[in-house]
Amino acid sequence: MKTLISLSALILLAACASHTPYGPAKSSGAAGYETQKIETNRYRVSYTDRDAGRSHDMALLRAAEITQLDGRDWFEITGGYTDQDGARSDSRNSVSVGGSTGSRGRSGVGVGVGFGIPVSSSGGSVTTVIDIVTGENPKPDRPSVYDAMSVDINLRGNAP
Repeated sequence: MKTLISLSALILLAACASHTPYGPAKSSGAAGYETQKIETNRYRVSYTDRDAGRSHDMALLRAAEITQLDGRDWFEITGGYTDQDGARSDSRNSVSVGGSTGSRGRSGVGVGVGFGIPVSSSGGSVTTVIDIVTGENPKPDRPSVYDAMSVDINLRGNAP
Protein backbone atom coordinates (compact mmCIF):
# COMPACT_ATOMS: atom_id res chain seq x y z
CA MET A 1 0.00 0.00 0.00
CA LYS A 2 2.82 2.38 0.92
CA THR A 3 4.51 1.70 -2.44
CA LEU A 4 1.26 2.38 -4.32
CA ILE A 5 0.82 5.74 -2.57
CA SER A 6 4.45 6.69 -3.25
CA LEU A 7 4.13 5.72 -6.92
CA SER A 8 0.89 7.70 -7.28
CA ALA A 9 2.49 10.77 -5.72
CA LEU A 10 5.49 10.49 -8.04
CA ILE A 11 3.28 10.23 -11.13
CA LEU A 12 1.22 13.23 -10.01
CA LEU A 13 4.37 15.27 -9.38
CA ALA A 14 5.79 14.36 -12.79
CA ALA A 15 2.53 15.31 -14.51
CA CYS A 16 2.49 18.71 -12.81
CA ALA A 17 6.17 19.49 -13.38
CA SER A 18 6.46 18.56 -17.05
CA HIS A 19 5.66 20.92 -19.87
CA THR A 20 6.57 21.29 -23.49
CA PRO A 21 9.81 23.19 -24.09
CA TYR A 22 9.49 26.66 -25.60
CA GLY A 23 9.29 26.51 -29.39
CA PRO A 24 6.98 26.51 -32.39
CA ALA A 25 3.82 24.40 -32.34
CA LYS A 26 4.17 21.24 -34.41
CA SER A 27 0.60 21.62 -35.67
CA SER A 28 -2.33 23.98 -35.23
CA GLY A 29 -3.51 23.87 -31.61
CA ALA A 30 -0.49 21.90 -30.38
CA ALA A 31 1.74 23.13 -27.57
CA GLY A 32 4.07 25.95 -28.60
CA TYR A 33 3.82 29.26 -30.44
CA GLU A 34 2.19 30.31 -33.67
CA THR A 35 2.72 33.64 -35.40
CA GLN A 36 0.69 35.36 -38.09
CA LYS A 37 1.77 38.59 -39.77
CA ILE A 38 -1.31 40.72 -40.29
CA GLU A 39 0.29 43.77 -41.92
CA THR A 40 3.52 45.74 -41.65
CA ASN A 41 4.52 45.89 -37.95
CA ARG A 42 1.31 44.11 -36.86
CA TYR A 43 1.18 40.47 -35.72
CA ARG A 44 -1.04 37.93 -33.98
CA VAL A 45 0.92 35.73 -31.58
CA SER A 46 -0.43 32.69 -29.75
CA TYR A 47 1.09 30.26 -27.31
CA THR A 48 -0.49 27.00 -26.15
CA ASP A 49 0.50 25.22 -22.96
CA ARG A 50 -1.14 23.34 -20.08
CA ASP A 51 -0.43 26.22 -17.67
CA ALA A 52 -2.22 29.57 -18.11
CA GLY A 53 0.61 31.65 -16.60
CA ARG A 54 3.25 30.01 -18.76
CA SER A 55 1.04 30.39 -21.83
CA HIS A 56 0.80 34.15 -21.22
CA ASP A 57 4.52 34.58 -20.48
CA MET A 58 5.61 32.62 -23.53
CA ALA A 59 3.25 34.62 -25.78
CA LEU A 60 4.97 37.78 -24.47
CA LEU A 61 8.38 36.20 -25.09
CA ARG A 62 7.43 35.35 -28.67
CA ALA A 63 6.15 38.92 -29.18
CA ALA A 64 9.53 40.22 -27.97
CA GLU A 65 11.37 37.90 -30.36
CA ILE A 66 9.26 39.00 -33.33
CA THR A 67 9.81 42.64 -32.45
CA GLN A 68 13.58 42.18 -32.35
CA LEU A 69 13.59 40.11 -35.56
CA ASP A 70 11.64 42.97 -37.15
CA GLY A 71 14.46 45.38 -36.14
CA ARG A 72 12.12 47.18 -33.72
CA ASP A 73 12.49 48.17 -30.07
CA TRP A 74 9.07 47.81 -28.46
CA PHE A 75 5.68 46.21 -28.94
CA GLU A 76 2.20 47.18 -27.85
CA ILE A 77 -0.56 44.71 -27.09
CA THR A 78 -3.63 45.96 -28.95
CA GLY A 79 -5.94 43.04 -28.18
CA GLY A 80 -6.10 39.43 -27.20
CA TYR A 81 -7.84 36.66 -25.34
CA THR A 82 -7.24 33.37 -23.54
CA ASP A 83 -8.89 30.13 -24.62
CA GLN A 84 -9.09 27.14 -22.29
CA ASP A 85 -9.73 23.95 -24.23
CA GLY A 86 -11.01 21.16 -22.05
CA ALA A 87 -9.15 22.37 -18.98
CA ARG A 88 -11.00 21.13 -15.94
CA SER A 89 -10.86 22.98 -12.68
CA ASP A 90 -13.83 21.35 -11.04
CA SER A 91 -12.04 19.68 -8.16
CA ARG A 92 -14.27 19.50 -5.14
CA ASN A 93 -13.74 18.96 -1.43
CA SER A 94 -16.25 16.92 0.53
CA VAL A 95 -17.06 15.42 3.89
CA SER A 96 -19.23 12.31 4.07
CA VAL A 97 -20.92 10.54 6.96
CA GLY A 98 -22.21 6.98 6.62
CA GLY A 99 -23.74 4.37 8.82
CA SER A 100 -24.39 0.64 8.72
CA THR A 101 -25.94 -2.18 10.66
CA GLY A 102 -24.10 -5.47 10.76
CA SER A 103 -25.60 -8.96 10.69
CA ARG A 104 -24.98 -9.47 14.43
CA GLY A 105 -26.84 -6.40 15.57
CA ARG A 106 -23.80 -4.17 15.63
CA SER A 107 -23.95 -0.77 14.05
CA GLY A 108 -21.19 1.49 12.88
CA VAL A 109 -20.70 5.04 11.78
CA GLY A 110 -17.90 6.29 9.57
CA VAL A 111 -16.71 9.71 8.54
CA GLY A 112 -14.74 10.29 5.36
CA VAL A 113 -12.99 13.34 4.05
CA GLY A 114 -12.28 13.68 0.35
CA PHE A 115 -10.54 16.23 -1.78
CA GLY A 116 -10.02 16.68 -5.48
CA ILE A 117 -6.75 17.45 -7.18
CA PRO A 118 -7.10 18.95 -10.64
CA VAL A 119 -4.83 17.14 -13.08
CA SER A 120 -4.55 18.35 -16.64
CA SER A 121 -5.19 15.79 -19.30
CA SER A 122 -3.80 15.95 -22.80
CA GLY A 123 -6.95 17.85 -23.84
CA GLY A 124 -6.58 20.49 -21.11
CA SER A 125 -4.67 23.20 -22.91
CA VAL A 126 -4.65 26.96 -22.54
CA THR A 127 -3.96 29.25 -25.49
CA THR A 128 -3.06 32.89 -25.03
CA VAL A 129 -3.56 35.01 -28.14
CA ILE A 130 -2.23 38.58 -28.35
CA ASP A 131 -2.32 41.10 -31.18
CA ILE A 132 0.74 43.34 -31.24
CA VAL A 133 2.09 46.36 -33.07
CA THR A 134 5.88 46.82 -33.15
CA GLY A 135 7.65 50.17 -33.07
CA GLU A 136 10.97 51.97 -32.78
CA ASN A 137 12.22 54.19 -29.95
CA PRO A 138 11.20 56.35 -28.28
CA LYS A 139 8.90 53.89 -26.51
CA PRO A 140 5.42 55.30 -25.73
CA ASP A 141 4.63 55.62 -22.03
CA ARG A 142 1.55 53.36 -21.85
CA PRO A 143 1.03 50.21 -19.73
CA SER A 144 0.25 48.17 -22.86
CA VAL A 145 3.71 48.90 -24.38
CA TYR A 146 6.64 46.61 -23.61
CA ASP A 147 10.37 47.00 -24.23
CA ALA A 148 11.22 43.94 -26.34
CA MET A 149 14.77 43.47 -25.04
CA SER A 150 13.67 43.70 -21.39
CA VAL A 151 10.86 41.19 -21.91
CA ASP A 152 13.26 38.83 -23.66
CA ILE A 153 15.87 39.07 -20.89
CA ASN A 154 13.35 38.72 -18.06
CA LEU A 155 11.32 35.84 -19.52
CA ARG A 156 14.10 33.88 -21.19
CA GLY A 157 15.03 32.35 -17.84
CA ASN A 158 11.53 30.81 -17.66
CA ALA A 159 11.77 29.20 -21.09
CA PRO A 160 13.72 25.95 -20.89
